[in-house]
Amino acid sequence: MNYLEFYSKSIQTPETFWEEQANQIDWYKKPTSILSKDENNYPLWFKDGELNICYLALDKHIQDGYGEETALIYDSPVTQNIKKYTFLDVKTEVAKLAGGMISLGLKKGDTAVIYMPMIPQAAFAMLACARIGVTHSVVFGGFAPHELAIRIDDCKPRIILTASSGIEIDRLIAYKPLVDEAIALATHKPKKVVVFNRKLGARIPFKKYDVDYDALVYGSEETPCIPVNTTHPLYVLYTSGTTGKPKGIVRDTGGYATALKFSMQYIYGVKQGEVFWAASDVGWVVGHSFIVYGPLINRNTSIIFEGKPIKTPDASTFWRVIEEHKVNAMFTAPTALRAIKKEDPNGEFIKKYNLSSLRTQFLAGERCDVATLEWYNKHIPIPAIDHWWQTESGWPMISNMMGVEYLPVKPGSAGKAVSGYDIRIFNEDGNELGPNEEGYVVIKLPLPPGTMLDLWKDNNRFQEGYLNKFPGYYFSGDGGFKDNDNYIFITGRVDDVINVAGHRLSTAEMEEIVSSHHSVAECAVVGINDSLKGQVPLALLVIKHGEDIEHFKLQHEVIHLVRDQIGAVASLRDIVIVERLPKTRSGKILRKLLRSIADGENFQIPSTIDDEAIIEEIKEEFEKAKIGSFK
Repeated sequence: MNYLEFYSKSIQTPETFWEEQANQIDWYKKPTSILSKDENNYPLWFKDGELNICYLALDKHIQDGYGEETALIYDSPVTQNIKKYTFLDVKTEVAKLAGGMISLGLKKGDTAVIYMPMIPQAAFAMLACARIGVTHSVVFGGFAPHELAIRIDDCKPRIILTASSGIEIDRLIAYKPLVDEAIALATHKPKKVVVFNRKLGARIPFKKYDVDYDALVYGSEETPCIPVNTTHPLYVLYTSGTTGKPKGIVRDTGGYATALKFSMQYIYGVKQGEVFWAASDVGWVVGHSFIVYGPLINRNTSIIFEGKPIKTPDASTFWRVIEEHKVNAMFTAPTALRAIKKEDPNGEFIKKYNLSSLRTQFLAGERCDVATLEWYNKHIPIPAIDHWWQTESGWPMISNMMGVEYLPVKPGSAGKAVSGYDIRIFNEDGNELGPNEEGYVVIKLPLPPGTMLDLWKDNNRFQEGYLNKFPGYYFSGDGGFKDNDNYIFITGRVDDVINVAGHRLSTAEMEEIVSSHHSVAECAVVGINDSLKGQVPLALLVIKHGEDIEHFKLQHEVIHLVRDQIGAVASLRDIVIVERLPKTRSGKILRKLLRSIADGENFQIPSTIDDEAIIEEIKEEFEKAKIGSFK
């Protein structure tokens, strides 16, 4: 198959192209309307279709005679436990949990929050919600109660599903006290909290709203799938916004199912019955699309991995999983490879394992640096495919489409545009730029099926954040350029969201938290380059006049403020105290300039700056603190 022909068809005749793809999945009612508009003039795919994504992921395969095939492999090096589930096993667990949820009063159109570690029950909970038309919102287990409370108040769940604990390399994280604290902080109060007891020794304080997960499932009847409309919200997934308030990305059901089936076949090049491993978390979009829904719809075995790339027990764990479970295609973040490279620079662990089952290694979540790619290519003779997408898109936008035609890899590039995405590079005035000219990455409407439907109960913010800057185009929030061969290079965010090990975090929100410290008069938080995590936050603080506080004490308190309210995922470590912050004459803090200074990049002092002398002051403070390129 030829990539250019395949891609061109999707752009020139999108309705024909996506109707053909929609025919690859089973509908209760096939759509007759392929492409239309909603009340806000935003494109809608397959609006009159009816289906159920849990049926596509489980029941269909059982009816087709594949019930005894392995659907999920739970591999937990932190608990030294491996367990395999067939499609029949998963369907029984999911259908009984769905029945239990109905007995608690849930119905189609309700919402539920899932706050769980990487265990099979997290996937069961997602699928059970989908089975009965309940919109789920999975919150990453690394988030603190404050963050969970914000999401509870925004999506107003009828129930929360959680577990007794998560487990890290050397510690238990008791989830139930965090959930109780979040409920206490939230204005909206869920009716019930369903708790899966892992029996690992974590404290489980009992509340009147608690329901035992095992008892609920054991005492329930299996419930069938409930048909939903194509545009029914399958889930709300929160991603960081520049205002500090998370944005609830709304995903439809029919377009998403179509796009995931398409992705597994044509982007990842995975055949039915093969093993696919996305080494991510169900709390992120990768976990939704390519741990749970995508592989199961395509009848692949999916791996739920509870561990780290290193120290579980060492830097060989990824290669052990690939060999043991005969993984055919894998997806991870460059951060993971950097961590492995640091522990095993000469690839000694790699030599101990048989990786012959692995055809392709996909990388995403952040740009893969050339040094890491070169290390990988030196030690593993399997293509490493960097690709790019967002929570908003739900599936890849730029990639080497391995199920269509393998194209040469260009280090630093995520590849070429995926079918359905008409990607352009614009300047500030909305004019398209030529090859090798950096600008805004935008996508001509309509976006293909499976991309975001809206922001949860906030269409104005949706329009303002994504559609109004360049009318007729989706604004990605990223900068980049195309080369002469139409390979696309993503250069990073153009707003105040940073990417820490593949996790998008709001610097605006961190600034709000840091500013709440009684000694802080003013602050700026920016993302700076980090060899392991891609980016880490750096906080610059201006202390209130007359305050007498030791630097170490202030640093300790500010770090813990951020950790308590956002979670350890924020990774704030570096704090620099300065006399003043660089600003424009109108008072805007020059965050991009701060990033450039810290990262050792060339920069021009903007004509709008109020005092150029501050640049040298900042450099001196960075040098004293050994920040970024001043180490």
